[in-house]
Amino acid sequence: MPGMDNVPAGSVTRLALVVEYNGSRYAGSQLQNDLPTIQSELEESLLRLTGEEIRVSMAGRTDAGVHANGQVASFNTRSALSEKAFVSGLNHFLPEDIAVRSACRVSASFDPRRQAIKREYEYFILNSDSRSALWNGRAYRVGGDIDIEAMNRACRLLLGEHDFASFASSVEDAGKSTVRRMHEASVRRDGEMVIVKLVANAFLPHQVRNTVGALLRIGQRKMTLGEFRDIINIREFGLAGPSVPACGLYLNKVDYGNYFEEGFNENL
Repeated sequence: MPGMDNVPAGSVTRLALVVEYNGSRYAGSQLQNDLPTIQSELEESLLRLTGEEIRVSMAGRTDAGVHANGQVASFNTRSALSEKAFVSGLNHFLPEDIAVRSACRVSASFDPRRQAIKREYEYFILNSDSRSALWNGRAYRVGGDIDIEAMNRACRLLLGEHDFASFASSVEDAGKSTVRRMHEASVRRDGEMVIVKLVANAFLPHQVRNTVGALLRIGQRKMTLGEFRDIINIREFGLAGPSVPACGLYLNKVDYGNYFEEGFNENL
């Protein structure tokens, strides 16, 4: 658990990392042949740090161009390095657009994807008629008026357990359920930035970006609340599209309930 001393060399231990990254130049989080990914960078840095060829698993798959403040990655190692040494060592080898925020030893059975109980995403919309150099590649710029209250009225329809097929591009397994529980859905404004927050037990492929796209059309008065309700009820793949670009999407947090000690949970 957090803060434990070095472990005996040669014994296998499992670690979890909280990772943040700017996904602009990556083909997503998951390993892909001959393409730069977050997983490939982590595995290469682990090899350089420990001398081991290590396979990393992650809490969730993020698409090309999507960012993260709190992605969780896990792996097995025989290294005797402490958690603090893993954080500093990996940050030495990783590129500047990927950083490890914290590390924690976990049980051998820990699965960062299956044991997560909630995922939190935020989507950043720069509501400006002129472009921004600082937010380029990190937010989706939309000019004109955006009705935040109308978007929040639509958000309330998303809360609870629903079949969200209309907000997914597809599913990997044709027989897989498209029912998810939405714990939180809200929109707030911070100056020129409009931020959509979605928290659910899990998300379908492209569900967040398709949902934000539909909510934005509500805010731009291009869709009525009744039409939004119909999209939910019809349950037809891709109906909520088109999606918004990946550049504004952030995986903020993965929640494991009481699995971790409090000190590590503060960073999740």
